[in-house]
Amino acid sequence: MRLRPLLLAGLLAASSAAQAVTIFSDNFDTDGLGTNTTSFGGGWVVSGGTVDTIGNYNFYDFLPGNGRYIDLDGSSAQAGLFSLSIGLSAGTSYTASYSIAGNQRNYGSDMVDVNFGSNMLSHNMGAADPFSTMSIMFTPSVSGVYTLSFQNQGGDNVGALLDNVSITAVPEPGTYAMLLAGLAAVGVAARRRRQ
Repeated sequence: MRLRPLLLAGLLAASSAAQAVTIFSDNFDTDGLGTNTTSFGGGWVVSGGTVDTIGNYNFYDFLPGNGRYIDLDGSSAQAGLFSLSIGLSAGTSYTASYSIAGNQRNYGSDMVDVNFGSNMLSHNMGAADPFSTMSIMFTPSVSGVYTLSFQNQGGDNVGALLDNVSITAVPEPGTYAMLLAGLAAVGVAARRRRQ
């Protein structure tokens, strides 16, 4: 009976296709170290204030071994809005993952607002909290350019730390249902021909 191998091959193809695909990734290790940074590569924009690019050996490396990372409350007493604009497709689910830590300087907690498209999360990071991986999801109903942003609340020149930002895409589940239905129809047609 050949239907089983064909169906198994279809299920394997659909399951491998259903895996997330990384469409953006940045660990900030290629950005220059500096305080009051407003200019970045990789599409990042800082508005309404500044952020600091720190880490990597002796430049304010509060969490050694993590390369360079972003202090979301720059040294200008005005925390900048750290944002990235990216084109997204309607009906596709996107997950933005990022590592976030407390300020590591005994300055109390930091509140960080994360926006992805129309979705928002807030993180309250204790000063000594190590890097933790967090995520936020967004599925646009219309294709277009959407924003992922990080905003440290406050303005004391000491903010939460950000690293390892990535965005992955998982196509709409209906696409896989249609693929499986098509494969099943091909299997049924092949079986009828043999009979």
